[in-house]
Amino acid sequence: MEDFIKQYGFLIIQMTFAAMLGLSMYLPLMAGQLSLASAGFYAIGGYIAAVMSTTVFAVPRGAPFPIEHLLMEMLVAGVVSAILAVIVGVPSLRLRGIYLALATIALVEIVRVVSLNLEITGGAIGIFGIPQPFNDKFSYGYIAFPMLLISAFFAYRLERSRIGRAFVSIREDELAAAAMGVNPTYYKVLSFVMGAVLAGMVGAVSAHFLNTWNSRQGTFDASVLYLAFVIIGGSRTFVGPIMGGLLLTALPEVLRALANTPDLFAAPVAKFLSDGRWIVYGVLIVIGTIFFPQGLITPSLFKWRPLKRWGLGRAKPALKEETA
Repeated sequence: MEDFIKQYGFLIIQMTFAAMLGLSMYLPLMAGQLSLASAGFYAIGGYIAAVMSTTVFAVPRGAPFPIEHLLMEMLVAGVVSAILAVIVGVPSLRLRGIYLALATIALVEIVRVVSLNLEITGGAIGIFGIPQPFNDKFSYGYIAFPMLLISAFFAYRLERSRIGRAFVSIREDELAAAAMGVNPTYYKVLSFVMGAVLAGMVGAVSAHFLNTWNSRQGTFDASVLYLAFVIIGGSRTFVGPIMGGLLLTALPEVLRALANTPDLFAAPVAKFLSDGRWIVYGVLIVIGTIFFPQGLITPSLFKWRPLKRWGLGRAKPALKEETA
């Protein structure tokens, strides 16, 4: 078990973060908003943690970073992300479809360019030597696993709440929802803020986890990857983005492990899986999108189908006829 954790602990924590980033993309999609801004808020949260931990909460080199300081950084990252989401969301969420996607891509690019040119963010080099609160990478699970459980429970309850039903009504038909008294602008901004807060808090933890933070952490490529988590996993239930993030993050490493397994594949196939695993990764995403247009996880999977549909269940008793 120790060897397994030592070998795959880093990957497991990465998968946990990816699942939460998929959820941050899913929350605006609940209200029908194709927002690609999660990568930008993720980068902002990481920079807030990196700057605060190296200046405000600086500790001697090699000394453990206090957990309470990390929690404070997560709180600040969430608040800043929420404020910025409101400022950006009110005007941009009046757009729809591809126009909204372009507006949120612009936010991601603005964050990237600004971070490249500010001295406090380290410019193109970034911020290195971010203090570590744990001795090994897998110990970040003490924060990452509870965050994922809380986020999943929050999404589960949200889907079944009045706010969640308002999100779904806007996604299905915004005009009909407005006619029924739902305020589309309010709920769209609310979903946008929820996703931004989650992405910012994940970024704050990731900055410590990666030990360095630079402009490559929040790019358009990252936005597309987070969107793939939702598309492949499923965009109609919170379980979909979680499964998509877990699977698509683990897939490249699984392909590399298969390529390094002796006597499992011929040498040319093993070399292709090792060197071209990202090609296989992309092909599998395309195939999944074609054959599973609603994602691997759909709400129908959680609905009980009576066994009598296959002739295995017990039929309902017939109603007794009334006698005169």
